[in-house]
Amino acid sequence: MAKAFLYVAGMKPGMAWTQARADNRLRSRDIIRWMNEHLDENVSSGSYDDIRRKDLLLPVEAGIVLKSAGKEGAATNDGTRTYAISLEMAELLHAYGTPAWSAKIADFLAGRETLVEQLKRTRLQKRLPVTIGGQKLYFGPGEHNELQKAIIEDFLPRFGHSADVLYVGDTEDKLLFVQEDRLRQLGFFELSHDKLPDVLAYSQQKNWLFLIEAVHSANPITELRKRTLEQLTEACTAEIVYVSAFLDRSTFRKFAREIAWETEVWIAESPDHLIYFNGDKFLGPHITSSKKF
Repeated sequence: MAKAFLYVAGMKPGMAWTQARADNRLRSRDIIRWMNEHLDENVSSGSYDDIRRKDLLLPVEAGIVLKSAGKEGAATNDGTRTYAISLEMAELLHAYGTPAWSAKIADFLAGRETLVEQLKRTRLQKRLPVTIGGQKLYFGPGEHNELQKAIIEDFLPRFGHSADVLYVGDTEDKLLFVQEDRLRQLGFFELSHDKLPDVLAYSQQKNWLFLIEAVHSANPITELRKRTLEQLTEACTAEIVYVSAFLDRSTFRKFAREIAWETEVWIAESPDHLIYFNGDKFLGPHITSSKKF
């Protein structure tokens, strides 16, 4: 990132900061050639996307480097698009290493929100608050996490028989909330297992453990998935309820043929209803023949 920024600013080894330029418009391929020639790098000429997506991503977002310099509105894949530092940044660099630097940087930052602050604020604005057992947590943005929030706030209060959430992950933190001691008491399998469902909740009233998959783009409880979970929960002292949850009916229809028998389906857009794939009963665990004796 620093090397790419240097060349966008028109800097070469041995130059003074007073020589930084705001009119040094470069393509990502130009930056690669400069790195290889002047900094003893060996960057492939085909790595120009890495320059855009990695090396210049944060400087562009922070407003330090201008993308599409002189060609505002150019498409991302426009090969003629160039990068340059802003005139304000060039003037700031001219003061680096001089007695005026501290005052210049203070003026530059005055009233300006840093990129770190912007990203933090954006993340907080987009996060989804959810309260579990009196503890307020935040899911990251996205439809998968929206569905997990709905499972906790809409499905479980309606159909969970006072079930407590014992585990829920997040797309950013797979162990966002977990009560390991209670799961261990129920004889549940190791949490490190890659087959862990999205939400685990336990109803002490019924002695039911809900294994819930939040299905956004994949992974409903199919016959194979159910078989795997049955094997992994053989030692569990609670009876198991399998639930595939969907945000809406259109998503459910995509996976309807894959849903396993003896499982349940819940759709968030119709929160008061369940679809039973049990046949002989309504919501509840299905006792297999191996557990009847």
